[in-house]
Amino acid sequence: MKECYDSEKKKKYTQKLREIQKELPEFCGEFFRGIENNTSILTRFGYAVDLRTFFTYLINEVDLFSGCEIRNIKLSDLDKITVTQLEIFLEYLTLYMKEDKEIINQERAKARKLSTLRSFYKYFIKKGKLSSNAPQLIDLPKLHQKSIIRLEPNEVADLLDTAEDGKGLSETQKKYNKLTRKRDVAILTLFLGTGIRISELVGLDMDDINFMSNEFLITRKGGNQDTLVFGEETRKALLDYFLERETIRPEPGHENALFLSLQRKRIGARSVENLVKKYSSLAVPLKKISPHKLRSTYGTMLYRETGDIYLVADILGHKDVNTTKKHYAAISEDRRKIAANVIKLREDD
Repeated sequence: MKECYDSEKKKKYTQKLREIQKELPEFCGEFFRGIENNTSILTRFGYAVDLRTFFTYLINEVDLFSGCEIRNIKLSDLDKITVTQLEIFLEYLTLYMKEDKEIINQERAKARKLSTLRSFYKYFIKKGKLSSNAPQLIDLPKLHQKSIIRLEPNEVADLLDTAEDGKGLSETQKKYNKLTRKRDVAILTLFLGTGIRISELVGLDMDDINFMSNEFLITRKGGNQDTLVFGEETRKALLDYFLERETIRPEPGHENALFLSLQRKRIGARSVENLVKKYSSLAVPLKKISPHKLRSTYGTMLYRETGDIYLVADILGHKDVNTTKKHYAAISEDRRKIAANVIKLREDD
């Protein structure tokens, strides 16, 4: 029944994309139709959001477009935009106001928006409708490597214990914990035991789980399906919740969803992020833990146990093993600790 969830998700974002397109110049529709066969709906939606930001900037900040409506911008106008104007746009993105709200873009967000413009211009240059490719002449912002935050084995145990016994929760939180304990433990265990993405987790259906073979079906980024295997600890946590889940009568349209909210609807990514934050803030208060950090924890533990970076890449669903090599960081930290004690400044008496 995974097709049902995926088709609903596609329908939702298709509608969102069409709403944004109503605000954009008409030629943008040609771009989205042209790239439809090679991109996901989420990618096209992200492009639409970025293009809306760009065109809004043009009419508000660039004299050439002063007093113009976004819908009235012509494709030929884009040939008039200079490299300098685009560089100013990237600088503008660092900090600007939108509807009395302060918007801040870090280097990764700015790089993504520049990549959107590169794809946009490239499409129309290929079609022979633009001659200038100003975005291609601008270097992508340098992306600084972030420190990888993950849990140590004892912290993993503390996190799961916190979800199971509710220790440290407020009285109100304990009431909810009694209702969602098995679900929450299953979610945390699934992250830590398989390295699943949050988008993959919220999309799981009841019939995706095969307890006979300890496998489950997921839909990867890009829409491809894959099968992951889980161990005995994950099996136990899933089975405990599964038996409880079979007694719950979901709201119409959510009958197949594996993980449900208290409203008996498919749980959303934001709710999953909040429950991870709730338990991790108690178990490991000095670390800011998210679902992605739990995924990194799994990748690190798997590499430590196997030493096989290609296996880690395959299970995490990374197309490029270089993406996976970040998990070497944990090994480097271990070696640094060894190095710190190798050099003796004074001989022992």
